[in-house]
Amino acid sequence: MTSHTIVVLIGDQTGQELLAEALRILDPSVTGLDLRFKSFDLSLANRRATQNKVVYDAAAAIREHRLGLKAATITPETKGDVGSPNAILREQMGAQVILRTGRRIPRVRPIGGVHSPISVVRMAVGDAYGAEEWRDGEPGSLDETASRTEQISRRVCRAVVEYAFQHARRTGARIFGGPKFTVSPVYEGMFKEEMDSAATRYPDVPYKPQLIDATFALLLSTSGNPLVIPALNRDGDLLSDMVLQMFGSIAGSESLVIAMDEDGKVQAVMAEAPHGTAPSLEGKNVANPMAMIMAGASLLSHIESNDARLASRAIYESTLEAVYDGFATADLGGPTRTDEFTNEVIRRVRTKVEIWSSLN
Repeated sequence: MTSHTIVVLIGDQTGQELLAEALRILDPSVTGLDLRFKSFDLSLANRRATQNKVVYDAAAAIREHRLGLKAATITPETKGDVGSPNAILREQMGAQVILRTGRRIPRVRPIGGVHSPISVVRMAVGDAYGAEEWRDGEPGSLDETASRTEQISRRVCRAVVEYAFQHARRTGARIFGGPKFTVSPVYEGMFKEEMDSAATRYPDVPYKPQLIDATFALLLSTSGNPLVIPALNRDGDLLSDMVLQMFGSIAGSESLVIAMDEDGKVQAVMAEAPHGTAPSLEGKNVANPMAMIMAGASLLSHIESNDARLASRAIYESTLEAVYDGFATADLGGPTRTDEFTNEVIRRVRTKVEIWSSLN
């Protein structure tokens, strides 16, 4: 069995506690996989102590080993401090894509009757983020104007769209949504050109483009087939927040940062939970580890091994089945404590892996 190394990015507060729960499930004694773990301390204290050098070292390790699992970290508000590690990690990984998937959690009521998964595949760099900004005119006067210069590249557009169509093919989903190319035919039109081009390369993937405003409106009435929505950076950021909440909780969602090569192949993946460090829950053993557990499961799906994909499926199924059978943490209205939930998922994963291996 081939060994694979997962780069573990230690975080802060409850984020780190939940990472520890996910690692319990990824242990080789549970998954049956030959997994190694290489840790980097991205806690706020260590980022300050190393002046973010640890973040650059972690990104280099993810490029080398292709797989990273990150805990939530604190972003200090003081200007001139170390800031968030996320932008550094994305840039140093060469990442172009962020994937977030909303899915229904058993016994949790979704909004608008939505029940099939919805994935938002957005740009990880460019667009409104990192744009140059300035103001002209007398400050505070009615004639004062504010401007910014945004930019997207065809390279990033193609990577986002390519991954979106690949993901839709794997999950049996429909490509849905798109940019406001009618208002911005040059800037946003580039993204739409890549969507149309990919549709010809993936004729087996259902393709139903929509303008971004129509996408938001139609999502509130969707309840049918799974969807994959390619999006610009700013649009995707807004869509992700709405989509995850449509399922009643972000607990069943993971977030992936993905680097693609020019041939459309995944080069590196960093998985994390979409929530923050939840300092009010630290040390209480009540936080929900589902999103972090699913982040670990998603990494296994990117290992080119049938055993790894089966282990990934076992973790996803076990996590959702545990909730269905009443093992819910306080945020989902249940009495189960953090470690108790993880224990139940471990029990179920071990059972599935053992039974599936006996059935070959």
